[in-house]
Amino acid sequence: MTTRQPDLSAFETLESEVRSYCRGWPTVFVHARGSRLHDENGRTYIDFFAGAGSLNYGHNDPTLKRALLDYVEADGITHGLDMATGAKRDFLQTFQNLVLRPRELPYKVMFPGPAGTNAVEAALKLARKVKGREAIVSFTNAFHGMSLGALAVTGNVVKRAGAGVPLVHGTPMPFDHYLDDRVPDFLWFERLLDDQGSGLNKPAAVIVETVQGEGGVNVARGEWLRGLAELCHRHDMLLIVDDIQMGCGRTGAYFSFEEAGITPDIVTLSKSVSGYGLPMSLCLFRHDLDVWEPGEHNGTFRGNNHAFVTATAALRTYWSDSRMEKQTIARGEQVEQALHTIRDEHPHLNAVIRGRGLVWGMAFPDERRAPDVARRAFEHGLLVETSGPRNEVVKLLPALTISPEELDEGLRLVARSVRETQ
Repeated sequence: MTTRQPDLSAFETLESEVRSYCRGWPTVFVHARGSRLHDENGRTYIDFFAGAGSLNYGHNDPTLKRALLDYVEADGITHGLDMATGAKRDFLQTFQNLVLRPRELPYKVMFPGPAGTNAVEAALKLARKVKGREAIVSFTNAFHGMSLGALAVTGNVVKRAGAGVPLVHGTPMPFDHYLDDRVPDFLWFERLLDDQGSGLNKPAAVIVETVQGEGGVNVARGEWLRGLAELCHRHDMLLIVDDIQMGCGRTGAYFSFEEAGITPDIVTLSKSVSGYGLPMSLCLFRHDLDVWEPGEHNGTFRGNNHAFVTATAALRTYWSDSRMEKQTIARGEQVEQALHTIRDEHPHLNAVIRGRGLVWGMAFPDERRAPDVARRAFEHGLLVETSGPRNEVVKLLPALTISPEELDEGLRLVARSVRETQ
């Protein structure tokens, strides 16, 4: 069969040079279902990208789609700002009953805007308002978003440079394993907090990802996270967990911090909250931290009722019991075993495997390797991205609903791509 070259001229002539993912996947996608996408030439691709984690339940999940179509056909409210709507009420009550109450999480729910970076900005603003301090501590290789406040607590030098202005009031500390475990956890951090000559203004909060996805799939130990929570408590700092990519079941439990047994003061969620790829984010915080004045943090598109509808359907479909969590852990073990097999077959590559649940990374000392593997995978019909400060990590982010057979098919393509790029 002859395959014609995709017509990318509209994107190349009209769209900004800032576009990125499309450069690695030069085709025109036209429809998708579950864990497979199809381009306009009829070629099928297995999706190990899942909308950068915004499609945890795959493309066009039929139950969520039906709920959305029924709502649209009934002329349900589309745009609601922060007005009270039936769709929002259904979501809030379902979120309370299926997520917050079973976990005994004492959170109020704030709708700060459609993107994850809106939730981060709200969290930082709230922490500063509550504590009356400006400084925020983040961690090496962190990624929290592309707006100025979120960039100030992001580690990547290229992304930070895009701000065009000084990024202030953020101080980075070493993430877990950053110093190769040669220094006791938080020794430097606590020394700075205790020393009035250190130059570190007392922080209002600490913001952390339990697994740094964009930073290279760096996994924090439960012990490290518990130590961080205790440090924040001792020094009167709020603990913010950014669960934008790792929440909504990506690591197994609904929240990625559950395994560590901690209760953050503030949590940010986005990406797969809507379950359908519709823009939606949440900022969750303890009731006593709800010191906002009406309208003090707002946004035109924080009332996406279509997202409320699919989010409610996702919770009822996948989070009314523990089946999704158990399935994700089982699928994760399948990925881990396959990646270790690939590593063992190519010991000279010195690959490092790391991950949790259904987020996994294969890091290569030769930073050219991961982009080559990703390109080869695309040629074979698999979408994978790279991450890490030098794009040295092949990052696997399949849908939580992927079948074992589809997962195995994609993993075989990963193995083939590694083999063919030596």
